[in-house]
Amino acid sequence: MAAPNQSGTDLVDVQIDGAWHQVPKGTRMIEACKQAGVEVPHYCYHPKLTSPGNCRMCLVEMGMPPRPTPGEEPKLDADGHAEIQWMPRPVIACANTVAPGMGIRTQGKLTEECRQGVMEFLLINHPLDCPICDQAGECTLQEYSVEHGNGASRFLENKVKKPKSVPIGPRVRLDDERCVLCSRCVRFSREVVDDDVFGFVDRGSHNVLTVHPDRPLANNYSLNTVDLCPVGALTSEDFRFQMRVWFLKETKSICTGCARGCNTVIGSREGKVYRQTPRENNEVNSAWMCDAGRLGFHYLDSETRLTGPLIREGGAHRPAGWDEAIRATAEGLSRFAGGEIAIVASGRMTNEELFLVRTLAETLGAGAVDIVRREGDADGYLVHADKNPNTAGAKSVLKLRSPGSKLRAIQKGVADGTIKAVLALGENLLKAGFDAADLANLEFLASSHLLANPTAQASDVVLAGAGFAEKRGTMINATGRLQRLNKAVEPPGDARDDWEFLHDLNRALDGGDGLAEFVDLFTLLANTVPAFKGQKLSTIGDLGTPLVENEETVPLIERERERAAQGMIVG
Repeated sequence: MAAPNQSGTDLVDVQIDGAWHQVPKGTRMIEACKQAGVEVPHYCYHPKLTSPGNCRMCLVEMGMPPRPTPGEEPKLDADGHAEIQWMPRPVIACANTVAPGMGIRTQGKLTEECRQGVMEFLLINHPLDCPICDQAGECTLQEYSVEHGNGASRFLENKVKKPKSVPIGPRVRLDDERCVLCSRCVRFSREVVDDDVFGFVDRGSHNVLTVHPDRPLANNYSLNTVDLCPVGALTSEDFRFQMRVWFLKETKSICTGCARGCNTVIGSREGKVYRQTPRENNEVNSAWMCDAGRLGFHYLDSETRLTGPLIREGGAHRPAGWDEAIRATAEGLSRFAGGEIAIVASGRMTNEELFLVRTLAETLGAGAVDIVRREGDADGYLVHADKNPNTAGAKSVLKLRSPGSKLRAIQKGVADGTIKAVLALGENLLKAGFDAADLANLEFLASSHLLANPTAQASDVVLAGAGFAEKRGTMINATGRLQRLNKAVEPPGDARDDWEFLHDLNRALDGGDGLAEFVDLFTLLANTVPAFKGQKLSTIGDLGTPLVENEETVPLIERERERAAQGMIVG
């Protein structure tokens, strides 16, 4: 009988490879095995997609207790469970669900012979190009051929030749010879992003994956199909042949392309970021991310990247050391009364950096502090209309009711001369409503940037900051979740993590004692800002933690939960 657990879900007893386990009623066999710590090999199955059962790699043995005749007592084993009668043929584990008393065998002669047979068929026409395949190191066909394949091929005929290296969209390339027809890409495009461009044509050994002749794979989520592909059939135009994956250092972080804060894995080597892929978080981005966010790291290697602080002398900038640049900034700001100073921060800054901006504003008595608002279009999936990743953090830390609402007043004050000094942090003011005449009207302008721009050109002091992959900190996404940004690579040249030079600038202005480590800064933030009360950097976790309550939801995840409730996917 099924017994309810604490959540009210009925649990059933299932025997997996000889050991009894309790799993929720209705669980798919492959997921029950996963919960028991047993891997069932598969290609077509994915918990976020429907299960077509077309690869047959997940075949397992299944058994059920025989139905006793009237008046007959069931035979029990040593554990008190009814003895299992095993079926003479295998079943697919991806589409069948567990039942009380069921038995599942993932090992044994029958299952091994089935897997060997499936692998032999998959490899009949598969090219032997693993050394040059971009999927090498992440290919389950490679892994399963070692674990479940034969040592030699019995196939003597010529392999069927299929199209190779075909661009099917601006960001994805298709090699049909490598395709195992798992249909993951077909189902993702159809079920998740409503762009039904994929399909199979021809029959038998000549069956190939293709896209509609008049509709390329050009949606903003196309590169998720590359992540889903279990072999090297779909590859990224941006990443292919750039770096072998086993050389990459993987760093868990978040995307800063918009307020969604999709969880990511940054792949880097020797100080260079090579790719960014989605990391599963069922409260933020499920297992996906948009192409724009995924590819939004190349500016880190821009030719216009600032690699050290600069000071203006005689109408031109010269390189300077950090001590000199911090001192010049502190002296420049100290010459003015608080009401004559404005600070323009950024919604792309971390909570810790914003806290140091708040401290700086309090020390200077700055008359106005605000961030630049960025708005665009949402897409009803993951892309958020707010293009700042930490607007919620700016609201909490800087106490901004309506971020961006003071910018017009700051610009007006600069234009009429009532604001004489501006500290711009990570923002090009000429894209925020200011013009060149406004900047020329200032008596002192200091700014921090990643790339050279007109605001940096007009600044008396330029501080070279760090990009999202070059620093650590926390941000609050659109649904109010506190998440960690982690450092994957070091900033180039003499550029520094923003919190470091902001901390030094504060110390230069107030003469106080410095903080020893970054964790001390977060502790100070948590003890000062009410929204962060009780939080510790070490307990936030890889998936973040709810911090600010609001009613906003993630459209893609809501749809996914509806499909899971209907039994269409596992979720």
